[in-house]
Amino acid sequence: MPAPTDRVTALNSESWTGRVTRAEIDLDAIAFNVRSLCSLLSGAELMAVVKGNAYGHGAVAVARTALDHGATRLGVYTMGEGVELRQAGIHCPVLVFGPFQRDEARDACLYDLTPTISSIAAGEMLQQHEINRPIRFHVKIDTGLHRSGIPPTEAADLLRGLQQFPALQREGLYTHFACADEPERDCTSAQLALFLRTARELEAAGFSFPLKHAANSASTLSRPDTHLNLVRTGISLYGYNPSSAMPPTAPLQPALSLRSQVARVHAIPAGAGVGYGYAFIAERPTCIALAPAGYGDGLPRTLGNGHGRVLVHGMQAPIVGRVSMDQITVDVTDIENVVEGDDVVLIGAQGETFQDATRLAAQAGTINYDILTGLLPRLPRRYVGDPRLVKRATGVAQSDQAFPSAPAFHRETRTK
Repeated sequence: MPAPTDRVTALNSESWTGRVTRAEIDLDAIAFNVRSLCSLLSGAELMAVVKGNAYGHGAVAVARTALDHGATRLGVYTMGEGVELRQAGIHCPVLVFGPFQRDEARDACLYDLTPTISSIAAGEMLQQHEINRPIRFHVKIDTGLHRSGIPPTEAADLLRGLQQFPALQREGLYTHFACADEPERDCTSAQLALFLRTARELEAAGFSFPLKHAANSASTLSRPDTHLNLVRTGISLYGYNPSSAMPPTAPLQPALSLRSQVARVHAIPAGAGVGYGYAFIAERPTCIALAPAGYGDGLPRTLGNGHGRVLVHGMQAPIVGRVSMDQITVDVTDIENVVEGDDVVLIGAQGETFQDATRLAAQAGTINYDILTGLLPRLPRRYVGDPRLVKRATGVAQSDQAFPSAPAFHRETRTK
């Protein structure tokens, strides 16, 4: 962890001269979470899941930080997400969970990505693009989630069919749990038993796999018997316990804060309306503060009309009227001396008050995964923490950062 003086410098908002509405990602927290999760493991590797632009945190910087502090592999959903990591100079194994088309098969071969294969046709596409090196692949077994993967009874036939493609090399067998974040339900044990039985049967048939993995964040934290020789951590990497029903078994630190500033303060009389459709009508003389953040940045519209809260001067203030594409209006009548330029916090700490993505999600009627991954590309990501860690993860000095994510693969554009 950095010295206290480093933290003050890194988090000093006065050093930020980009857009006032931004996400700030504390890379010290990402590093802490990786180390904390690794401390639960006994011989298993840790895969950092960075799909969805690292759950909104920025895939490249998070991936570099995670790999520097204990992760050995990365997981993504699309080939494009894997290509982004390779083009940033990241060379560790990258597993692609999702399906792929012919052009994406070419990318898997060119960029040495590890695809998940669920059909003979997928194997054939990869073989057609092989470039004189093995194409490592994983197979996902559907043990009860009933989304992607193949039924246990079809796995041996698939693997026999894939033997016709000499470029393919078996590396991993995995599954995904349906209810690992609901400890009161016993389906995780049943899924694990079916997966292990399938793995044994495949090995008896001549199909062995160096890696077997099943644990997500919830089971990594709560079920050591699911760790096998690799775990896949997603939401916990970013500082969140996947379920309030599970007591935390490792300390975690939320890494992302969402901040803006007051752009205008004005008084309206009782009976005046605010915003489109006058969804809010003031019942008393009211002081309204405007913040330049909206659903164009990823804020759910359901935060409007008093459901959502932001922090101003360390106090909660309701979002009134509708959430617009670019702006929200906040009732600050009961907060003294609010002026233009004051900080507005949607996720994070202000003074002694803290609001995390879980609380904001509850106000919006959704889950923290949705809030974090829903943060859109135009929202700058500012990386904070130990300046040495920030520079290594981003390639630029702390004061030079301004990383709006490009739409194609959420690439981070470095501005100097």
